[in-house]
Amino acid sequence: MEQEIRIEVLRRLQADYGLRPIAGTQYMRKGKCPACGKLELYSRQDEPWFIKCGRQSKCNEQWHVKELYEDLFDDYSQRAPATDANPRASADSYLAFARGFELQRIKGWYSQESHWDRDANAGSATVRFALEGGGYWERLIDRPQRFGRKKARFKPGFSYKGRWWCPPSLDLFAVKELWLVEGIFDAIALLHHGIDAVATLSSNAFPLESLQALARNRGGKLPALVWALDNEPGARRYTRKHVAAARELGYRCEAALIPQRDRALDWNDLHQRWRFIEGEEARLEQCKRDVAEARYHGSLLLAESPGEKGLLMYEWRERHEFHFTYENRLFWFRLDLEKLNKAMQHLEGSERHEDKLLNDRQRREKALRQCGAVTEIANCTFEALYFQRNEITDESWYYFRVDFPHDAPTVRNTFTGGQVAAASEFKKRLLGMAAGAVFSGTGGQLERIMRDQLFALKTVETIDYIGYSRPHGCYVLGDIAVRGGIVVPANVEDYFEFKGLRLKTLQKSIQLDVARSEQGYRGEWLDWLWTCFGAQGLIALAFWFGALFAEQIRAEFQSYPFLEVTGEAGAGKTTLLTFLWKLLGRPDEEGKDPSKMSRAGLRRWMSQVANMPLVMLEADRSDGERNLTKAFDWDEFKPMYNGGSLGVTGVKTAGNETYEPPFRGALVISQNATVVASEAILTRIVKLHFVRPQLTTASRAAADNLNHLSTRDVSHFLLLAVKAEHQVLECFRERVKAHEQRLRGLREIRVERIIKNHAQQQALVDALRLVVPLTDAQHQAALDELQAMALARQDAINADPSEVAEFWEVYDYLESLSEEPVVNHSKRPELIAINLNEFCQRASEHRQQLADVGTLRELLKRSRSRPFLANKSVDSAVRTAFNARNSAMNSRATTVKCWTFKAS
Repeated sequence: MEQEIRIEVLRRLQADYGLRPIAGTQYMRKGKCPACGKLELYSRQDEPWFIKCGRQSKCNEQWHVKELYEDLFDDYSQRAPATDANPRASADSYLAFARGFELQRIKGWYSQESHWDRDANAGSATVRFALEGGGYWERLIDRPQRFGRKKARFKPGFSYKGRWWCPPSLDLFAVKELWLVEGIFDAIALLHHGIDAVATLSSNAFPLESLQALARNRGGKLPALVWALDNEPGARRYTRKHVAAARELGYRCEAALIPQRDRALDWNDLHQRWRFIEGEEARLEQCKRDVAEARYHGSLLLAESPGEKGLLMYEWRERHEFHFTYENRLFWFRLDLEKLNKAMQHLEGSERHEDKLLNDRQRREKALRQCGAVTEIANCTFEALYFQRNEITDESWYYFRVDFPHDAPTVRNTFTGGQVAAASEFKKRLLGMAAGAVFSGTGGQLERIMRDQLFALKTVETIDYIGYSRPHGCYVLGDIAVRGGIVVPANVEDYFEFKGLRLKTLQKSIQLDVARSEQGYRGEWLDWLWTCFGAQGLIALAFWFGALFAEQIRAEFQSYPFLEVTGEAGAGKTTLLTFLWKLLGRPDEEGKDPSKMSRAGLRRWMSQVANMPLVMLEADRSDGERNLTKAFDWDEFKPMYNGGSLGVTGVKTAGNETYEPPFRGALVISQNATVVASEAILTRIVKLHFVRPQLTTASRAAADNLNHLSTRDVSHFLLLAVKAEHQVLECFRERVKAHEQRLRGLREIRVERIIKNHAQQQALVDALRLVVPLTDAQHQAALDELQAMALARQDAINADPSEVAEFWEVYDYLESLSEEPVVNHSKRPELIAINLNEFCQRASEHRQQLADVGTLRELLKRSRSRPFLANKSVDSAVRTAFNARNSAMNSRATTVKCWTFKAS
């Protein structure tokens, strides 16, 4: 190991695992094992390629440091740049350090080349191996994670099928046993340990031409073949198929499969593990054990009957009872020792010639076949894949996979602890989960099966929403996840696996349709958005874009504003919102009407997403006798500005635990009328108001184009944004301070929260240029519009709603009609007292327009020009004047119930 990397690896091992150098030795010990948690982890100081648990009988797990610290080993052009003296320096470094090969052994087999990937817009050095027929295979060696699954490639247009890759040093004429593996690196790894191997280059490729050529050249003296493909479902299926085809060609075939326990292993991985073992004898012994175990698993794969497979398993470990699977059915093996002894005695006393020729081992094998009891206990197979828990509610499940012997698709679903503990409950759950799946075993058999399957079962962390998981620093977006700019699809077990993290979401209500590839991405949508909505459309886009980082922004800046979208009917609000949702992979979405939800339903809806908008439609609407403005109090949403709690619910436990989900999204309010709320709410809002546009041919065409775009056309925007998370947040941090300073320089804006909100949106407009190509004119127009919006928001804080302003205009008009009081019952000049019913009657008599009384009762409480004081009885100046003008017979009581306000 290079000295610079060795020093860094040792530093990290001490920091991450607590490993400590042991004086007088080349070892580091007393580290905490990631698998069992015991302080028996150790590594070498001189060559710290592996860390290993010292509990050989109970754990014995080990990890290669390139699995733990991939960033130290993934850019070989930088670590070992090619030179004129050594044009293969990067390739040499990769093969020696990443693959553990002896370069002298493979000298001249490879070359160093380069490849540029247009999709990833990145290049890499490659290690290239020539293939028969003029083709080649090459491995990308510089940060290959940038290229997704394209870490290796064949020569474009070249077909390798029918022919294998044979190491130049391998003499196929002399080989007695030939191993067939998938990869070139696997074949080279086995050659280091005296095993002759060739690479088929793919599990589904049968090397027919090479096998036929070998048969012709060997003159009928064929070597035995060992099919040692990767141990995964497709490769196992192809192994059986290839063995049958090779046997028809006259070859004697076996198989070898590496057991896959906590993580996938191939022959190159085993080679590197063997190199870690001290002492040639110990290394050779471990190699023999691993190869023998692989051949045992290969023999199980090729077993021709359940009885044969059960016998092989018994001979390997000599357990008297156990379960096993055969062709996707579950069987139980039980050895009756009394029957075995009788069978042995019968064979020993047999007069048959073939029985007399048997030696002791052969006689025992035949006796085992005769007495081995194999019974079917399920018409399918089931396997516990992992354990998942919701830490908040203390609910947990075992996630199972069920496979059938027929063509029915694999079923994956959960079992509770109670369902795996009792055979009766297990049978019912299995039948309900997979059609026709029947378990007929006993409770004792199920207990033993579960004991084997659930021991040391891996655990997957869960979240109950989609979007950004702040504790894990990961975006979960439907069937893909993004962490640190790396996109990972869900694996076959329905969770996302990153380095040191297994994660899945339990949220099933929301489905995202995100285009993973840039191919087919319609970037012209930006021009159409600008044509239809101008600077306001870009600001709405910036808010949607910023919502993808709301959790990070709130964590650092303590807030993320609300967006209010109002406007006239036909102004295009629905078109805009529906399109913005398409950018995030949600087709046919606009928002939800909170008036159609219960309070519990509203709270659940608002906790379903993180780092995504939540659009509330027409929340101000009144409906018949029910005034929803009263039922829907905007002040309840103040905590969401800072990511506060959505409410408290009890957890179904024996204790007093509660659950307080935080608000993780970004609130959008879309309605025709302006939000009427307290100043605390209004200062948390960034407001867009749309007017009905003057339509042109270009704007009509642009709107039609936006409506006709599908999520597949534009949803790659979501991936472009979240993959640039680091750059976006860096830009935001840098620009938000400058925008805050500029807005503070405007003397008209006095509320700090207004400055903060609009500065954040201006910074997001700046960051948006990292993802979409805004022109300078578009960028400046959006910044100017946000500044104007900040000024307008300050004016809105100072002013009354239009309905209230109209009310006071009518009040002033009515009071001007006479020198005596008309509608103001107060006798004190500093107070105004109004009976609303009487006021509306007087206004109607003089043909004055007012909002309905119900609306006024709500809005006048927030009157700013003449602040509301109380609703109380007053001694009426209006009634007193009336009584003075009329006789005592027509006099009225002077006490009137009035709304009182402070006179301006």
